[in-house]
Amino acid sequence: MSTVVKNRRVSKSDWLEAGLAALAAGGVHSVRVDVLAKQLGVARSGFYWHFKNRGELLAAMFDYWTRELTESVTSNPKILSMPVDDRLLAIATMVIDVDLGRYDEAIRQWAREDPSIGRHARRTFGLRLDLFEAAFAELGFEGDEREMRVRLFAIYQAAEGAAIPPMSRAKRRRLAEIRVRMLTRR
Repeated sequence: MSTVVKNRRVSKSDWLEAGLAALAAGGVHSVRVDVLAKQLGVARSGFYWHFKNRGELLAAMFDYWTRELTESVTSNPKILSMPVDDRLLAIATMVIDVDLGRYDEAIRQWAREDPSIGRHARRTFGLRLDLFEAAFAELGFEGDEREMRVRLFAIYQAAEGAAIPPMSRAKRRRLAEIRVRMLTRR
């Protein structure tokens, strides 16, 4: 029995999320149109409504990751207009609630394999660091102390999901509040 569902509409975002999930599961070589189509339950031809080829899919995946999982925070006027303590807490909470870091390690691995992706990934990760840097500067931290706090905040955001055993969302949010309080006080 076939797993392909006729007339099922799969959005471009569905393809991108499936591609990023495949990237996270097995690296860039596991991002294959036929496998993604099967996972999405559609014919392979549906892919070509959204992309010309696999290369275009890969480029769109990276752009999607940058836009949806980084710029949704770093360019968010609502977040940027908040008082700095609230801004850092909002960022930490968004990372938890939306799991914004879910593909970061896969992107880092891809960046190690592909110099072009590496340049773009450094720029995107830099957007995050710049946001944190500005926040800690606004709090009055300078020099090494600011750099340490920026790096600790970034590391917590990037690694908490993978490094810490699963816990309730409420507990993760509470830890985010504690982290922000610890890092923003002198």
